[in-house]
Amino acid sequence: MAPDPASSDWPKIQLGSRVELTCFALCVAQAVYLLASLMQGNWVLDADGLIATDFVNIWSAGHQILVGDDPAAVYDVQLHKNAEAVALGHEFPGEYPWLYPPTFLLIASLLAFLPFISAYAVWVALTFAGYVASVRAIIQQRAGILLACAYPGILSNLIVGQTGFLSAALFGGSLLMLQRRPVLAGCLIGLLSFKPHLGILFPLVLLAGRHWRAMAAAVATTVLFVLASCAAVGMQAWSAFFQALPVASRTALVEGRADWGKLQSVFAVTRLLGGSEVLGWTLQLALALAVAIVLYRLWRGRVSFDLKAAALAVGALLVTPYLFLYDLVLLAIAMAFLIRAAVASGDARPDAWGIGCASLLVLVFPFLKAPVGLAAVLLIACLVLRRAVEMRSMPALRQA
Repeated sequence: MAPDPASSDWPKIQLGSRVELTCFALCVAQAVYLLASLMQGNWVLDADGLIATDFVNIWSAGHQILVGDDPAAVYDVQLHKNAEAVALGHEFPGEYPWLYPPTFLLIASLLAFLPFISAYAVWVALTFAGYVASVRAIIQQRAGILLACAYPGILSNLIVGQTGFLSAALFGGSLLMLQRRPVLAGCLIGLLSFKPHLGILFPLVLLAGRHWRAMAAAVATTVLFVLASCAAVGMQAWSAFFQALPVASRTALVEGRADWGKLQSVFAVTRLLGGSEVLGWTLQLALALAVAIVLYRLWRGRVSFDLKAAALAVGALLVTPYLFLYDLVLLAIAMAFLIRAAVASGDARPDAWGIGCASLLVLVFPFLKAPVGLAAVLLIACLVLRRAVEMRSMPALRQA
């Protein structure tokens, strides 16, 4: 039987001096970049005041609820943009439409009790801490903190104040708890329903792995989450949400207003290269089907749980056509579980090189504005599959 990651006999991770220096350099570089951006007026504030980023979407939605606006108005693109302009104190080009289910309005409303900048700071600090804690718990060493902070994918989420840290924390936390505390794991999965396209594979793997208690807890938490939102903002918000979804899908995935170069999916790459919408959907659905089949077999099989968890995290990123760079914070969870599996095998060098290359791909995105994030996800997927094939051929490494 594979040792419990929480036990003292789990293999200890020792980072080499070069890896430690590289991680430390990345941490410093990202901190310097943020500080320089703030001082030059490229982050949070510029000469006109507050800079329009994704967080204004969250704070404004919560503020609309607090001031008594019709909750359905949050899903009206123009009305919501008007609220965002009021929050910033000026107009801005483009738009940040509210596409989350009404359940997330509960969190947005809490943030809106604070002034905008204070809410942004609290939001980033709390969700970042949750993400770091999740990676650290997977790695089971203080080295996990260094690795989590060095991962280049965190920068884009920090700058725009998006939900990547929260998604990764809930995803990683649920997988950490699944074997030892299945009910708590299910609760975290239920909370992840605010970002449904990232949790779409959970029912499949819970069924394949026969995690009935976690599945029941996930369903119960999701239902309670929905009921709480209905009590807080009413059923009309859900009606508006379901009416807004096809419009948002058409805008982003048919008209391409989201910018194909920013989306990190097979569908987006197909459209970026001139392929038709039909071809894009065909390739995306084919990939999603392949991922689902592989995941089902892995979670039904006897490979280590770390590989199952890594495969699920990377699979969640591959199956959705709507994926931005800030969503790739979740890739750090896949990397952390892959590191666990590699260390347990006794030879982590191939995976370390692959993880380094994937991180480099994420790092260069601002300079290329191309879907290099997809290449990073595919690279980690290949590493996970290689480990799975290796483990299936070596019974001593299998999970009992």
